[in-house]
Amino acid sequence: MALLVIASCQLMVVLDITIVNIALPEIQRDLDFSTTSLSWVVNAYTLTFGGLLLLGGRAGDILGRRRVFIFGVLLFVLASLLGGLSQNAGQLLAARALQGVGGAIASPTSLALISTTFREGPARNRAFGVFAAVSAGGGAIGLLAGGMLVEWLNWRWVLFVNVPIGLLIVLATPRWIRESERHPGHFDVTGALTSTVGMVLLVYGFIRAAQDGWRDPLTLASFGAAVVILLLFILVERRSKQPITPLHMFADRNRAGTYGMMLSLAAAIFGMFFFLTLFVQNVLDFSPLMTGLAFLPVSAVIAVGAGLASQLLPKYGPKPFMVTGAILAAAGLGWLTLTDVHSTYAGSILGPILVFSLGMGMEFVSLTLMALSNVPVHETGAASGLLNATQQVGGSLGLSILVTMFGTASNNEAEKQIPAFLSQATPAERLRFERTGQLPSPWADEVLASGVSAAFIVAAIFTAVAAVIALLVIQVRPSDLERLNGGVGPVP
Repeated sequence: MALLVIASCQLMVVLDITIVNIALPEIQRDLDFSTTSLSWVVNAYTLTFGGLLLLGGRAGDILGRRRVFIFGVLLFVLASLLGGLSQNAGQLLAARALQGVGGAIASPTSLALISTTFREGPARNRAFGVFAAVSAGGGAIGLLAGGMLVEWLNWRWVLFVNVPIGLLIVLATPRWIRESERHPGHFDVTGALTSTVGMVLLVYGFIRAAQDGWRDPLTLASFGAAVVILLLFILVERRSKQPITPLHMFADRNRAGTYGMMLSLAAAIFGMFFFLTLFVQNVLDFSPLMTGLAFLPVSAVIAVGAGLASQLLPKYGPKPFMVTGAILAAAGLGWLTLTDVHSTYAGSILGPILVFSLGMGMEFVSLTLMALSNVPVHETGAASGLLNATQQVGGSLGLSILVTMFGTASNNEAEKQIPAFLSQATPAERLRFERTGQLPSPWADEVLASGVSAAFIVAAIFTAVAAVIALLVIQVRPSDLERLNGGVGPVP
């Protein structure tokens, strides 16, 4: 029951990253978003979530993890309610940012609660397997849930649905989860602010580059400010007695490699969901519900991969699954680069996403276990927060890089398609194109497919980098295998 409560919270927090994707067209029409500002419905959540995860993990260490967990869920519920009631774009973006704050408090605390609730060994391995499957598969579940809610009700229910779920979690937590020991300390607010602002500016720079080019003054200013603030963040952390990011955690090569792999893999999985959602809705003409159902196999296969890895980890250790998982993910994304306007779901999409999902299921169990291995009890919150932060920051930053590549390839393809369109267009179609700048189908489909294919090339490179890190950096010691089997094992 404790694992059910913890996993339910993680599922609610993770699926909220993708559940709004399918609702974006209705949100745009209802609240008068511009196409440019619409992306911030997603970014407002992921950036505050990723930027404040470290502070959330630290809060659990200092104030007690169960107490902080309940507060984070309640804040998430309140923000979801306010978001569903929003009457304009500003209100919705503020609510989404507040949702990210609640998620940043609850998510790292929930992962740390697994470490304190389950003893090291087979029980904790299984718990991490469930948690990892939920974390990796939540995005696909969010697309399915979003498709059903948008098609059967309206876009506001993709936010309202969190309210009853969150309240049930809050009611169940005191009964099934015990409070952790509190550790004295203080909050590194300066570190939290500099890390969050720096990442927001970095992501904004990539998004701006995709829209206005790399020579745009605001793009260059955003990148420059991001570099300065992130360097300031590192200086703050080096001088702080109780930093929000304990830099000594990177001294362990396995943990440092794990964080590097999570950055790369998160970029790939965020990109896969984002661009395939666009492709199947705009090129294959799937409805919101059909789109959600198309991603349902992702969650099932991720669960299979996570279950397989958690069962065999004690015997073989995490490295084989980290290497194999990254190679499978790269193979799936490489296969997706072949998609074009003639592709079908069964013939061109289903196979690659199954291969990709099997690899990601193996990866998330192994990464979670490795990131929290050999971490002192009083730092499990910080370690789990750092792992979640690398996932969210890697996803946001990686997606912005992929969007930049998508935009460049799409613009190049549009230059080829516009003359073909103009040569066949009626006067009314020409007038509409001059007014909106948007090509109609089938020319628009060619542009979108070209951009998506280019984005998947970069995503495949990200996963290939993760495979190289797993192969060259990760080292599994005999003591690690002993702990995976329930023994004590010497801590280095």
